[in-house]
Amino acid sequence: MRKPYLSILLTLLITVSLISPILASPVVPSVSADLAQQMLIDGNKRFISEKYADLQLGQVRRTELAKGQHPFAVIVSCSDSRVPPELLFDQGLGDLFVVRVAGNVLDAIELGSVEYAVEHLGAKLIVVLGHEKCGAVKATVDGGEVPPNIKAIAAKIQPAVTAAKAANSINVYEAATDANVLNMVAALHADPVIAHVSDVKILGAKYHLESGAVEFIKYNIPNPAINHH
Repeated sequence: MRKPYLSILLTLLITVSLISPILASPVVPSVSADLAQQMLIDGNKRFISEKYADLQLGQVRRTELAKGQHPFAVIVSCSDSRVPPELLFDQGLGDLFVVRVAGNVLDAIELGSVEYAVEHLGAKLIVVLGHEKCGAVKATVDGGEVPPNIKAIAAKIQPAVTAAKAANSINVYEAATDANVLNMVAALHADPVIAHVSDVKILGAKYHLESGAVEFIKYNIPNPAINHH
């Protein structure tokens, strides 16, 4: 007579063991794109004024993040050592999902990284962050022989350089930097995975080296797929 009771007890124990992790890991709601942008703006203001937030980088925060990450924004930025997104926006561990590559260009690997952050981590804001005096842009404008891997980066930037020269820009380097950011914004808009995630906002921005200010670049790229689901 005891065997049925033991069987039922074992079943209950297994069920509880399966359910407990789910109950212990509540779903964290995503931060809206507009709120995420404001958080970046506020953080950059703190960076400029040198009035930094208490970012809680200690053991408590690290233990919390060991259970999972929920970044509120994705930043695609240049690898330049002067442009670390977490510092420019005064954000801490787990706040930003950062994809860094020379010239802030996007290829399959970078796009896949952004897709992951949007589709699986719930980030609603994507910012392509260029910066003044970008070495990758300058090298592309100046031309000349470069190693094959650097040539691949320059090939991604070249359309922006061509557009800046065609527009007879006073400062071709900075005009090409802006155009390159917007070209990468357009590439993100065209990405089918990102397009099918609701309420995603994609912005271009530029970091000014001396002032520390991040300026969001105005643009008009039609993208009916975004924010229509």
